Amino acid sequence: MESRKGFTLIELMVVILIVGILAAVAVPIMRGRIDSAKWSEANASAGAVRSSVRAYIAEKGPNYTGYAADIEGALSSATVYGNLGFSSTDLNGAYFNQADYTISGVSAVNGTCVVTVTTTKSGGPSGTGTLAASGAWSVATGG
Repeated sequence: MESRKGFTLIELMVVILIVGILAAVAVPIMRGRIDSAKWSEANASAGAVRSSVRAYIAEKGPNYTGYAADIEGALSSATVYGNLGFSSTDLNGAYFNQADYTISGVSAVNGTCVVTVTTTKSGGPSGTGTLAASGAWSVATGG
């Protein structure tokens, strides 16, 4: 009897089927990781905004009543970014522009605020990220 070496066609097809199933499972998982990495840019910048708000509150004091006019609103406003010590492009990144950040809910007593981020930049992730007053970061993708 003659001995042949190699794989049969069925063995090769089984291997291709297994690789295809693994790829079908891995692609959505990797896509989620990409969006998560993009949102980490917004999270870092929102943290910088929050630190600037805390410094502004410490400078003005808890009895100051002009926080809403001075630092609440979109960071595209010259008044807002100027009062917080940013220039007009300091928060521009690969996936988010400075105008994508909005400050609300400033509390002088607690030194907290809410920073909301929604990208308008091409290639940015979809959804809205929020850095809550408690410091918790969350992303709502709307899907």
